[in-house]
Amino acid sequence: MTLTDDQVTTTATHPLDPVTAAEITAARGVLAEAGLLGDAVRFAFFALEEPAKDEVLAFTPGSPVERRFRVVLLDLADGSSRDVVVSTTRSTVDSVTGIDPAVSGQPPIIDTEFELVEDIVNGSETWCAALARRGIDPASVRSVPLSAGAYDEPGEAGRRIVRVLGFQQFHEKDHPWAHPVDGLVAYVDLTRREVVRVLDHRELPVPQEPGNFDDPAQTGPHRTTLKPIEITQPDGPSFAVDGSRVRWENWDLRLGFNEREGLTLHQLSFHERPVLYRASVAEMVVPYADPSPVRFWQNYFDCGEYMFARYTNSLELGCDCLGEIRYFDATVADDLGEPRTIGNAICMHEEDFGVLWKHSDMFAGSHETRRQRRLVISFFTTIGNYDYGFYWYLYLDGTIQLEAKATGITFTSAYTEGQDYATQLAPGLGAPYHQHLFSARLDMCVDGPRNAVDEVEAQRLPVSAENPYGNAFRESRTRLTSESEAARVADNSRARAWHIVNPESRNRLGRNVAYALYPEGQPTLLADESSSIHQRAAFATKHLWVTRYDPAERYPAGDLVNQHPGGAGLPAWTAADRSVDGEDIVLWHTFGLTHFPRPEDWPVMPVDYAGFTLKPVGFFDRNPTLDVPPSANGHCHGG
Repeated sequence: MTLTDDQVTTTATHPLDPVTAAEITAARGVLAEAGLLGDAVRFAFFALEEPAKDEVLAFTPGSPVERRFRVVLLDLADGSSRDVVVSTTRSTVDSVTGIDPAVSGQPPIIDTEFELVEDIVNGSETWCAALARRGIDPASVRSVPLSAGAYDEPGEAGRRIVRVLGFQQFHEKDHPWAHPVDGLVAYVDLTRREVVRVLDHRELPVPQEPGNFDDPAQTGPHRTTLKPIEITQPDGPSFAVDGSRVRWENWDLRLGFNEREGLTLHQLSFHERPVLYRASVAEMVVPYADPSPVRFWQNYFDCGEYMFARYTNSLELGCDCLGEIRYFDATVADDLGEPRTIGNAICMHEEDFGVLWKHSDMFAGSHETRRQRRLVISFFTTIGNYDYGFYWYLYLDGTIQLEAKATGITFTSAYTEGQDYATQLAPGLGAPYHQHLFSARLDMCVDGPRNAVDEVEAQRLPVSAENPYGNAFRESRTRLTSESEAARVADNSRARAWHIVNPESRNRLGRNVAYALYPEGQPTLLADESSSIHQRAAFATKHLWVTRYDPAERYPAGDLVNQHPGGAGLPAWTAADRSVDGEDIVLWHTFGLTHFPRPEDWPVMPVDYAGFTLKPVGFFDRNPTLDVPPSANGHCHGG
């Protein structure tokens, strides 16, 4: 859409500029003027409605910027909801779509609802009686509301349901995760604000040992042997920041943020050559393995069901980030549609990363070493018991990595001898087995928007006349031409990788330029194919999906994940089986952890890691870091 100068009211200078507080306030005003708000209406989702890719790529600095926002409105009074697109540039509501929860799923669970749950369950005679039989005062129990999933439970269709587990808290500073009240669960209707069912399956002793990792009485005195490490850059950092645009060495990119995906990267280029149009973690699911009647439903989509980036931490220098730091704030809308700024939401800094390249040559007498460096862009969010950090790394040689860091407290249960689905962490305390499966959405743009994907792997060769000694192996390359062919699993035994190639761009050796996606190849979703979670988290059943670009296809499990019966997102889109050979394509990469908790994970879990790497393959004609200077002598010395 072309705007006239008198219509331009936004302060944004680029279509992908982050949301501002003024824009949230303006959007709320437009919605109120249109009669879409009321005393019981809450904002379940608010984010920039990004323009289509061709519009962004055609944008020139100084051109008018249209700002549109997508809002999901939830009426707490009757549970009805609407999906709305609003323009703050034109002060108009562009579309209003009613949501049928039985078909489309429910909006995400919001803070207002979380805050209601403990009073709702404590008002239930059945819940309180179950606690009384256990000798537990309901006032000492912290109610943990969890997404209900989609099951054939009587009376749940179309209702806004959460399932509630209890954890006892013995004093104000006590971490209740150490004291699960197991064998008991309440089903709560959030709209009617009532407990619809209490399942009192069995009475299990509440573990008594505290898990207060911040209590010196439990941890003992801090060690005194660690000497300080100081990271200094006397001349300042090597990056430059202009609003949300970042330039570092040969990299150029834009940063974004929204409450569902958190940190997003846009228009990454290297030496002014495009590599990635947009990158994000678009969904994650945490399926649990305990099949008991109280816990079989535990499967959380932290992005789609909880909007997990709402709970992004304000990062602290020296604790979360170390060195010469540049912080970025993030602005989100709260339940009432008022702007809320998360200070220091995003951390950016440089890190030394060891040797970049090195060689000592016996013939030429040369001894050369160069140091690798990376730009780190990260955020951390806390969702219930777990804390997740997402770290994007850009390297001097054109490599891109994403590393997800999982820490916090493992979800706990009571433990009895002979359990097959949990680890004993402490006396009577268990941690159910589970997975953390993430979906990275990678809108590729390798030397331009038309790309294709080759599956590349090692191929063993039998002894033959050509291979008489049996030592030969070669590279096998298969073009994935359609969406059905491009739903793939990793195979580390074959060194399987996926090369994103540009069929229209060649290097000096005549090969198509490419970036390779190297998966870690950990297990995909382990739940049975007939299970509800298999239907709802189909994205997690493959390591790779490739789809034709469509601006409406943003989330791999669908737009509304909460209580959705399944089949949305990737399985629905790829049913069209569109061509992905030499097209504008998006890669969806599943990666993550299969967690069999250890005693060492208690009472707080050391960081566990998962991720992937994107590496140039023939994108450059030779090593692109030959111009990296040697380190100053003062920085290369020994004792």
